[in-house]
Amino acid sequence: MTSVSVGREFDLLLVSSWDKSVRLYDATANILRSQFLHSGPVLDCCFHDDSSGFSASSDNTVRRLVFNSNKEDILGTHDAPVRCLDYSYAAGQLVTGSWDKTIKCWDPRGASGQHHTLVGTYPQPERVYSLSLVGHRLVVATAGRHVNVYDLRNMSQPEQRRESSLKYQTRCVRCYPNGTGYALSSVEGRVAMEFFDLSEPSQAKKYAFKCHRKSEAGRDIVYPVNAMAFHPIYGTFATGGCDGYVNVWDGSNKKRLYQYSKYPSSIAALSFSRDGRLLAVASSYTFEDGPKPHEQDAIYVRSVNEIEVKPKPKVYANPPV
Repeated sequence: MTSVSVGREFDLLLVSSWDKSVRLYDATANILRSQFLHSGPVLDCCFHDDSSGFSASSDNTVRRLVFNSNKEDILGTHDAPVRCLDYSYAAGQLVTGSWDKTIKCWDPRGASGQHHTLVGTYPQPERVYSLSLVGHRLVVATAGRHVNVYDLRNMSQPEQRRESSLKYQTRCVRCYPNGTGYALSSVEGRVAMEFFDLSEPSQAKKYAFKCHRKSEAGRDIVYPVNAMAFHPIYGTFATGGCDGYVNVWDGSNKKRLYQYSKYPSSIAALSFSRDGRLLAVASSYTFEDGPKPHEQDAIYVRSVNEIEVKPKPKVYANPPV
């Protein structure tokens, strides 16, 4: 699997895969509702609404998927595989990022094969690895540790051009639900917490921490952090790594809240439902050690207990009076 997305109705689950398919599940009934076949591995997917979604494929296409009719049409193309996408409800646009070193914005409303829906094409410094949206703000993470921050209402140039504070390749970027910043994860078992506000007090709050590591025979074994997902209610977040673990973090208080039991394989993708009650976990070997026998890929949908995701109150040595 490459991506999982939980719909606005929490029983819908959209899954993209290296097997060239996108599947729509009814997670509550545990049944497959629709399946769409592409001509190449599908690297990302997201919902438009409860009746349609979008997919990003290594065949260079961006597709719109209509669930009830099981139909799809090509919304547009890039010049290289399309790595990631997300839909902005604030702007009514789909944003796609590609290894052709561009992001593109699309207006999918009323689109068909005969209509041009491309809003704009925006060059990036390197191949796009991950992107994330919150409100009108877009964060794009590329190869070479570049990070561009945009306002979707004025895409003529980035609001901010940054360099990742992590030393190694970026795997995932996700915006905070409250719109104040974003988290970056890397192949070297670290996560960085960043803030949009460039003032000195805000920048003093940023930090990075180690995760998805273990010590063995005196050596530190480090695993890529492939996936992150923020809880929509509490603003805490889950990380998934090639060690097969999912951890939940309280970023504000710099603490790990919970670690789920180990999954059979690497964690490739994570997604919370909109009400925060469910977490979809894609356990899928990501070939970090090359071709080898591995466990069968699987999607796990788990109920989330409040104790796992709710920040714990601060404990004061001398309570204020």
